Amino acid sequence: MLKQYENYLTRLFLKNIFTILIVFIFLSFFLNIFEEIKYFENKENELYYPIILTILNIPSIIFEILPFIFLLGVMFFFINLYENEEIELLRSNGINNIKITLIISTVSLITGIIIIIVYYSFSANLKNLYLNIKYKHSDAGDHLAVVNEDGLWIKEKSDDGKKIFIINAQIYKVDNLENLKIIELDNSYRLIKTIISEEANITRKNWVLKNVKIYEDKKNVQNFKNYQYASTFNSEVISNLYSNLNSLNILQLIELKENYKSIGYSATEVKLHLNKLYSIPFYLTLTTIIGALLMFKLAFIKSKFFLIVIGVLVSVMFYYINYFLILFGKNETLPVEAAVWLPQILIFLICSLGLTKLNEN
Repeated sequence: MLKQYENYLTRLFLKNIFTILIVFIFLSFFLNIFEEIKYFENKENELYYPIILTILNIPSIIFEILPFIFLLGVMFFFINLYENEEIELLRSNGINNIKITLIISTVSLITGIIIIIVYYSFSANLKNLYLNIKYKHSDAGDHLAVVNEDGLWIKEKSDDGKKIFIINAQIYKVDNLENLKIIELDNSYRLIKTIISEEANITRKNWVLKNVKIYEDKKNVQNFKNYQYASTFNSEVISNLYSNLNSLNILQLIELKENYKSIGYSATEVKLHLNKLYSIPFYLTLTTIIGALLMFKLAFIKSKFFLIVIGVLVSVMFYYINYFLILFGKNETLPVEAAVWLPQILIFLICSLGLTKLNEN
């Protein structure tokens, strides 16, 4: 069984994390709902749509700011201990700064693991539902793009809505599609013609196809060295469809990574996202230790506002360290693992240095 003081510190820490979490849930709701109202202002939909979409999006927003929530939670945890003069009581019973920090950092590690296993899957499912609802009410509702083990698949309609196009490319390389097949159908899904191309440049929405064969019936086959196909998609639109990886759980992300590899498309962003997820428990633990070090070092400061400002500045600093290194990872200047884990190693070294002198306070 946990000792009584360990139980108390754990409950107090989780209570402060939960309090900060509730505050940010309400803030996220009020900030996000105006964006959803603006999105639907020119659409004929029920008034409850912005509320539903906001609720679905909140878990994903909260997940993104978890390190900031934990840092503030740690700071308020220590503010409570100092205000109630419980720090001195703990120290007089042989519970030093290291032990307190170890308890709350262990709680953060366990909580982080639970968040990745349980909460992130819940958040991703809600984000996926959120994006699907928005997609159905967007102007692109009749268009669809999917990547699976058979390559890139696109379904789209002509501008007049009289034709349907089913597109499959076995290889997708940023601005180019290879081994391309375009099946043109009428609204009753009757075949009109089939276009086969060795390669297509999709930088613009007017795709440039090379070495093309067009089959309109069994007897009529046309050959073209170059051919233009007008699409609603280009390379930028397709890549943006998969930019929100927060709508996929870990198993789906692993599957997407393998699908990208199978069609020759770079899986760098998916690998970055997966490594970021794997690092979350450690990041939250290190954030907790940093918060503890700050509060022990700044115990002489009585202003809560000033302490919160310091916490915000530290969060911003670590955010930008992560952000810039991840940019290097996206550009493949650094290996994906290095881009994600180097900031964690840097924070760990800072924490180690601080912990060696922690009991001097």
